[in-house]
Amino acid sequence: MRCLWLTLADPEPATNGQLIYSRGLIEATRKAGAELCVVGLARPEKSTMPPDENGLVWRLAGERRQSRRQRLLQPLPDVASRGCSPEMDRLLVRTLDERAWDAIVFDSICSSWALDAVLRHRARARRRPRLVYLAHNHEITVARRIAGANRGIKRLLKEIDALKVVRLERRLVAEADLVTSNTPEDRRTFIRDAGATPVALLPPGYDGPRVPSRKIDAGVPRRAVVVGSFDWPPKRISLERFLAAAAPVLLRAGIELQIVGAVEPAYLGSLRERYPSVAFAGMVDDVRPYMAAARIALVPDLLGGFKLKGLDYVFNRTPILSMRIALPGMPLRDGHSIGLFDSHEALAGGVVALIDDFEELNRRQGLAFEACAARFDWAPIGRHLLRAIGRLGPAVRGRAATSSCATGSAEPPVAVIR
Repeated sequence: MRCLWLTLADPEPATNGQLIYSRGLIEATRKAGAELCVVGLARPEKSTMPPDENGLVWRLAGERRQSRRQRLLQPLPDVASRGCSPEMDRLLVRTLDERAWDAIVFDSICSSWALDAVLRHRARARRRPRLVYLAHNHEITVARRIAGANRGIKRLLKEIDALKVVRLERRLVAEADLVTSNTPEDRRTFIRDAGATPVALLPPGYDGPRVPSRKIDAGVPRRAVVVGSFDWPPKRISLERFLAAAAPVLLRAGIELQIVGAVEPAYLGSLRERYPSVAFAGMVDDVRPYMAAARIALVPDLLGGFKLKGLDYVFNRTPILSMRIALPGMPLRDGHSIGLFDSHEALAGGVVALIDDFEELNRRQGLAFEACAARFDWAPIGRHLLRAIGRLGPAVRGRAATSSCATGSAEPPVAVIR
């Protein structure tokens, strides 16, 4: 199967969940037997392009930064605007015309700047490709929650952007021959609005290290750790609300709180100034020593969607306490293999209650590892995706459009990964 794969950017280095998911799906689909041509943005921090391999070639272009006014005036939402440039348009058109594609994959809403050009190509193609939307989130839900978390003029701007997201994601779903979702909750939401379009469950895989055994005892610091990247505004909102609620509670209880992951330097400096009792490690080469030196791992996120750090915690045997909404798609049970909470205050209280209960800490990390051990393997995920595409009938003729940067009863799942 020859697939044109449209993604946000070169996924290496995979510094956040979106890049990890994209990297895993690209490699798993290639190993399953597909021939992939990946179109996206080059990473400015890299001096070289990723090498082409058997079954995988790259077509990358530099990003053209847009002003806030330009982003506000264009029909695309912010999440889809980064790839919108004349250079990317030309690269896409050349690549579309290179060969007859069996499938064109939109790897997240970030690649949907290309939707109109793809529809024009499909409308005139003799062998019309199938269109696949690989959703990383139910973006309409995310955009509305982001808007609701802001105030004043910023809320108004986010509400305008949310309207753009609504229009774009609904259009993506309507034009796609197959939609995938990485959590059961998001899949149910897509099914509600997808009509006859099949919606497949496509959770992420995990290819990192698995700690065979671990004993948490008094030799491990009385520390809770949060691992993740914090350059996306919703992540910052969640982190700041958690810190405001939890930092004083944990300080009084003599519990260390450590935040590990990519943070823009100026923002990191402001966090350190506001929360002097919290240890901010920033970006590190390897997060494993930080998880090994903590008794509890935390997920304070206020948005759903699959969290790859949940798998890092599980397979490094760090017991998890999380906001109830934050870890959909993981086979963990509240009070059994994980602790789930409805507020940041309650989450902080859960840390205080559990931090010295070594028997319960070790029981939970063992049960969580056991629940996830046979799941989250990239190889069958890639095979399931290819089978799901292969089972599709001929694509429906697309509607003509004017500019590639001018974008507006459910069936059972095609490929459920168990």
